[in-house]
Amino acid sequence: MLIRLLRERLRPYTRPLLVVVALQLLGTMASLYLPSLNARIIDQGIARGDTGYIVTVGAWMLLVALVQIVCSVAAVYVGSQTAMGFGRDVRGALFHRVGEFSAREVNRFGAPSLITRGTNDVQQVQMLVLLSCTMLVTAPIMCFGGVIMALQEDAQLSWLVLVCVPVLALSIGAVIVRMVPGFRSMQTRIDDVNRILREQITGIRVVRAFVREPEETARFARANTDLTDVALRVGRLQARIFPIVMLVLNISSVAVLWFGAGRIDTGQMQVGALTAFLTYLTQILMAVMMATFMVMMIPRAAVCAERINEVLDTESSVALPETPVVPQVATGVLELRGAGFAYPGAAEPVLRDVTFTARPGTTTAIVGSTGAGKTTLLGLVPRLFDATGGAVLVDGTDVRELDPEYLWGRVGIVPQKPYLFSGTVASNLRYGNPDATDDQLWAALEVAQGADFVRAMPEGLDAPITQGGTNVSGGQRQRLAIARLLVRAPQVYLFDDSFSALDLATDARLRAALRPVTKTATVLVVAQRVASIRDADQIVVLDDGAVVGIGTHDELLAGCPTYVEIVASQFSAEEFGAEELGAVRISAEEMA
Repeated sequence: MLIRLLRERLRPYTRPLLVVVALQLLGTMASLYLPSLNARIIDQGIARGDTGYIVTVGAWMLLVALVQIVCSVAAVYVGSQTAMGFGRDVRGALFHRVGEFSAREVNRFGAPSLITRGTNDVQQVQMLVLLSCTMLVTAPIMCFGGVIMALQEDAQLSWLVLVCVPVLALSIGAVIVRMVPGFRSMQTRIDDVNRILREQITGIRVVRAFVREPEETARFARANTDLTDVALRVGRLQARIFPIVMLVLNISSVAVLWFGAGRIDTGQMQVGALTAFLTYLTQILMAVMMATFMVMMIPRAAVCAERINEVLDTESSVALPETPVVPQVATGVLELRGAGFAYPGAAEPVLRDVTFTARPGTTTAIVGSTGAGKTTLLGLVPRLFDATGGAVLVDGTDVRELDPEYLWGRVGIVPQKPYLFSGTVASNLRYGNPDATDDQLWAALEVAQGADFVRAMPEGLDAPITQGGTNVSGGQRQRLAIARLLVRAPQVYLFDDSFSALDLATDARLRAALRPVTKTATVLVVAQRVASIRDADQIVVLDDGAVVGIGTHDELLAGCPTYVEIVASQFSAEEFGAEELGAVRISAEEMA
């Protein structure tokens, strides 16, 4: 997964990567050449007292050192640019893919996990790319180059390299193997912490209302402790690496000096050559350490890459049509023909065989008990998820064949839980139409019965709105969401229980103000209160995902037991009339 992700996403950066390799090659070769020059100064300059030779070779060393510094700096700069660009591209790809997901895919992964994958996971892989450009490329060049240069200085001591390098690699490798499961577990623990923290921040009012702060604190503490324990376990293993490196490095240095001193004493080796050999051995061991450090990064990056690819490889259940259709005439007619919806693996469908037609200039209300499938039915129209049976048609064309821009431009929805974005009142209202004027915004607020409380805010349309609209009440949030939809002015209005937080008087005023605005549009309303939809042109009654009645209020009272039960459960004698309510209850008993 990691190799595939890197291969696919780094392809546009082939040229910068080649530049990095070239710069690192030149810089590492310069670094390897310096000990050899230093050996010459010691053996041929200092030993002979040749000041001119020392100055000449010293100047050459300065030039080589300058090349090494310039190449290293340039390699780090180009590598950083490449790594940051890679991270940007992967985050953009994840954002684009998640934006295509239907509610089904979002629920499958969960918002906390998607956030972690788009931030922390990408950062881990991005860090691997950065370190690869600065360390992984350098390590093999320095290792092999160091071996060659060490052999040139003294081949008799080369057996020390053959002993020290495998010992260091095997020692660090044994530690890294034990760290891999910890990295995998750590990413899961981060998901858990994000999930709990997100729940507690979002549901802070519920937590306080039920005085659950101690329990929620304990729940977060458990998740936080689990993450800490895993991180500490991995950290302890990681802390062993550097002592191992230093131990092997120091023992190797002592061995070189021990055996090298004997060779110098017998005249088989010069002091400068011993100094250069010791430097090369140190560089070889440091290269092995860098390589093993990169190997340590790879397991965690591989886990993150697997999680990233899981999102990128997931196709949305709401597939874009291969040949999008754009109807010649936009009528706004909405029709459901035997529409059904079932989640994968579910024993029973959420909706089954739903058939009705909603026409422009009419209001269609959808009522039913909790869990009857009302919200799901509305979600089929703008393709928040696709029907698994039957068809949903807008302007006579199946929504699965319509051009998405055409569909979304003509269908607007106020969801059951209206969401406002951080910004201002105006920026939220213009979410429906970026070109809307202030006059249009105020007109929409007047219809949505929100103009009064917006005017009461010191900044008016520029009043700040926090993420999710938590700084306004539930009723104000609903009215702003309705105003946002009115600014967009679609041909099909979908109100998913969008008046539930309003008092009866505000509800009545809002519906009365909506009628002239939506008189040429198709309106679907999901409602819990029968009083608010009794004047609808047609009422669709859902029960357990199926349509059990369609008609006007009076028609359903005469022939739909489910609707009669709903009416009888909601109306008092004062609201409905004692005689009429009694007749309804008798009718419900007879139908039952």
